Amino acid sequence: MAEPALHLDVQGLTCGHGESVVLSDVSFSLQAGRSLALLGRNGTGKTTLLDTLVGVTRRHAGRILLDGREIQSLPVHQRAAAGIGWVPQERNIFKSLTVDENLSAVARPGPWNTQRVYELFPRLAERQRNLGQQLSGGEQQMLAFGRALVLNPKLLLLDEPLEGLAPIIVEELLRAIRRVARDEGLPSIVVEQHPHMVLGVTDDAIVLDRGTIAYRALSADLLQDPAPLDAWLGVGQH
Repeated sequence: MAEPALHLDVQGLTCGHGESVVLSDVSFSLQAGRSLALLGRNGTGKTTLLDTLVGVTRRHAGRILLDGREIQSLPVHQRAAAGIGWVPQERNIFKSLTVDENLSAVARPGPWNTQRVYELFPRLAERQRNLGQQLSGGEQQMLAFGRALVLNPKLLLLDEPLEGLAPIIVEELLRAIRRVARDEGLPSIVVEQHPHMVLGVTDDAIVLDRGTIAYRALSADLLQDPAPLDAWLGVGQH
């Protein structure tokens, strides 16, 4: 049986901000239907890696291929059109528009539409007439997630989607990530400070350290034996 097509192939990526190099010679692949946890201590380049895939940092060397197409030289809007969906830490929702308007303003044809987002996040359905600025932080995060989905991307990037949220909201978001990434097979990369939460909803894991990939494993293996995480992140069982 033929190997599934690679949705993302990163080859020798060196990148950073201006002349400053944050990541050096990073290479990895994400196959169709797989999800990846991107782990590492603060300042190891996790967000820089996502930002470089999106196109908002400086690439010094390397290639980024999405479905076999080189995208590393494309501007941000063309990468989005090529299929990269992004949920940044800042969320970037339209605070002066309603929930419904936020979703419909960016929607593209495909399997994900506003109704399916409301099914995924019933809280948003209840607040579809509310302005973005009237939502809680957790609801804004759900809306940012929903906005990325209605773009119907080929690849979903989530930058610390659980940061600072109440436990009940974290559980709702984890269920949504599991459904989208695992059940529906949308290739996803999730940056998270709390490894054991995100390892339960991803297939593979990469640990960044000192600007390079320090460790790779299956997420399930790291959940069973977290010793490597303790070694690289100092997180133990917490």
